[in-house]
Amino acid sequence: MSRIRSKGTRPEQKLYLLCKKGRYKIRRNVKGLSGTPDILLVRTKTAVFLHGCFWHRHRNCKYSYKPKSNINFWEKKFAANIKRDKIVKAKLLALGYRVAVVWECQLKDERFSLRNCIKRSVSSRANK
Repeated sequence: MSRIRSKGTRPEQKLYLLCKKGRYKIRRNVKGLSGTPDILLVRTKTAVFLHGCFWHRHRNCKYSYKPKSNINFWEKKFAANIKRDKIVKAKLLALGYRVAVVWECQLKDERFSLRNCIKRSVSSRANK
């Protein structure tokens, strides 16, 4: 697992290009905020996290498979990731940030729109 990069991955590069095309003013990998968001949309105060479907357990996704060996380790690892994601989201919401999650598999779809993803996250925040 030490070889798994956390910055500069292909999905991140694709997300950055989408931000550039959308002319968003962004900051990358903001260390001062809880969870170190992959992208911070400065004007709208929106923290965008790019989650890998495998690591963050995207429901009903073909990339979110369960490993067949060392099952106990993986179950604990996945549970800890999900718990940490909820804590980070709650902290950012308390600070007045919007939180948007982009799944790795969404970026593979040519019809994906960052703007729509952000709108959904804001509307889901209003419902809660």
